[in-house]
Amino acid sequence: QVQLVESGGGLVQAGGSLRLSCAASGLTFSNYAMGWFRQAPGKEREFVAAASWSDTNPGYADSVKGRFTMSRDNAKNTVYLQMNSLKSEDTAVYYCAAYPHMVVSGRPAYWGQGTQVTVSS
Repeated sequence: QVQLVESGGGLVQAGGSLRLSCAASGLTFSNYAMGWFRQAPGKEREFVAAASWSDTNPGYADSVKGRFTMSRDNAKNTVYLQMNSLKSEDTAVYYCAAYPHMVVSGRPAYWGQGTQVTVSS
């Protein structure tokens, strides 16, 4: 079955950096667009970033544009989210997701279990 396993979350001070990873298994990774989402306490899950199978020109939420960078390594079945200049409002559980298409379209079909990111001010 499809599994998406996030790692790399933790506690960091405001202004710091973290790199999240998401290892995928049970699917032909290069056939899927991938995305990152997050959910803060008391809020709905929101889009963070997404990239097509070819990793060209990922899309970002306005709130993270210029600070976060998404990339993927199809040879390793892994997608990354480099987060720089972190702010307290970035505190959330971050989820990796796989779209059922090679390009970002519609809603993700698969989700990881999430990894906690906490930014202290």
